Amino acid sequence: MAQTATSTNPTQALAPSNPISHAANNATTAMHGLPHALTTLILIAAALLAAAIIHFVLVHAVPGPLLKRRPVLAILVKRTRRILFLVLAVVLLGTVLPEAPMAASTLSRVLHVLSAGFIVLLGWSLMVAVDTFTVYKLSLRPDNIQADVMARKHVTQWQVLRRASHVLILMITVAAALMVFPAVRQYGVSLLASAGAAGLVVGLAARPVLSNLIAGIQIAITQPLRVEDAVVINGQWGWIEEITSTYVVVRIWNWQRMIVPLAWLLEQPFQNWTRDSSELIGTVHWNVDYTIPVDELRKKLDEIVHSTPLWSGKVVVLQVTHALATTIELRALVSARNSGEAWDLRCYVREKMIDYLQATHPGALPKQRLELEGQPIPDHPAAVEPIHEDA
Repeated sequence: MAQTATSTNPTQALAPSNPISHAANNATTAMHGLPHALTTLILIAAALLAAAIIHFVLVHAVPGPLLKRRPVLAILVKRTRRILFLVLAVVLLGTVLPEAPMAASTLSRVLHVLSAGFIVLLGWSLMVAVDTFTVYKLSLRPDNIQADVMARKHVTQWQVLRRASHVLILMITVAAALMVFPAVRQYGVSLLASAGAAGLVVGLAARPVLSNLIAGIQIAITQPLRVEDAVVINGQWGWIEEITSTYVVVRIWNWQRMIVPLAWLLEQPFQNWTRDSSELIGTVHWNVDYTIPVDELRKKLDEIVHSTPLWSGKVVVLQVTHALATTIELRALVSARNSGEAWDLRCYVREKMIDYLQATHPGALPKQRLELEGQPIPDHPAAVEPIHEDA
């Protein structure tokens, strides 16, 4: 009979230990005359072979029609095949190795490694499941995400929650795996129970990570910004390209990327142009002469916006907003479906209106007037005698 270790083995608790352990014990007894190393190798090979057979049966036990009706289940089965085999192998090894002819100290170390591996595989399985479900949900989003506020909301929630879940699962998995080993478990308990300098240093080091993680969860729930929202942060205008568990990536109009920590973002004010709707109203300004016929320009503005698909068809207004000393200021309001089209529409309207003024009302462009009182106005500027200043 092989010597067994007294340490707790989670793999034995989850496995059907009685029949398998009994079979392993009988096999060890039958191989009594063989070297201990060879007996152990035979038991390991038998456990791996049994894991492969069970894995094959389980993978092919799921009916094909069910996988076709449930695409997320098909993706999950495909992604977890390798993990399932590793889990079965660890469980069976943890069940048969206590019957192997090896020293108790060696067996204890092996079981600790298998227990830690089992915990890591469980954490890996959870992360794969979260990834699979998130990818499936994101695949259902519409193609034109910029025009759909609800789609941007769901994309943001799933992306942030996926990354936050990864961080939490990773932290719990690593902590649980390390606590399997007695030396690490004792150190962890003493570290958590102590209020000394070491605990203070660890707490201060973990504070930025935890604050950003909490900020990410808060953004996913409260939705102050979403993926593809048009925002102005620190005077920089751009779109939210990606939201991770610790920072936000802003795609600026010149294709540069600005990285903003989540904790900082929630503590500082910023502008979100598309929080409730992707539609925007763009403004265009001109300074023109007092002689300009404003009603005629209103008709021309209406004609310009109707000539481009950039206009959403809702708002087109021309107003005189300022009367300055030499010019008046005109402001046009035009609506677009999203921030990118609003920018292009503003540039288009500005360009076409300048072309119209140059072609039909060149005298209405801004100019400086000079009025000479009490003197006849010459027919040609060259007739004006130059003014000579004394040296």
